[in-house]
Amino acid sequence: MTFLLKCPLDAEMKTKTVALSLGLILAAAALYAANPMEGTWKLNESKSKLTRGTTKNTKVVYDSKRLGMGRWDVTGEGLDADGKPVHSEWKGKFDGKDYEVTGDPNSDMRSYTKVNDQTLNITVKKGGKVTATGRIAVSADGKSRVVTLNGTTAKGKKFSNTAVYDKG
Repeated sequence: MTFLLKCPLDAEMKTKTVALSLGLILAAAALYAANPMEGTWKLNESKSKLTRGTTKNTKVVYDSKRLGMGRWDVTGEGLDADGKPVHSEWKGKFDGKDYEVTGDPNSDMRSYTKVNDQTLNITVKKGGKVTATGRIAVSADGKSRVVTLNGTTAKGKKFSNTAVYDKG
């Protein structure tokens, strides 16, 4: 005949282990979801100042979850300088290195450099030449962001754009 002895500490240890595990899971989830760049951003045209003849991204999605390992997938939907639909995609890290862009008639490489949790610097290149530089800044409440971009169009015209996006 086998007897099982129950120790009063077993129940207490199980409760502490479950509570600690749950706390760690919730903390990790909060950190993972707290990145202010993450999500879908929609252009607020009434607050934006865009130079005629430049690409207008009406929706941009920043996704760090799909690729993992600190890599981001940034997709843009909008209209090119001639009013034709464009869909661009960039996959890379916010480490200041150049990563390929597909679908953008004005760039083939792009780099993002993290300034802080709510700010990125961006450099846009076409054929190895810098065509634009700028900054992306998410508001303190995380509900909007401003993208300032200065550069030269494919036709050689200088531009200065300020695009305001709302989280949506």
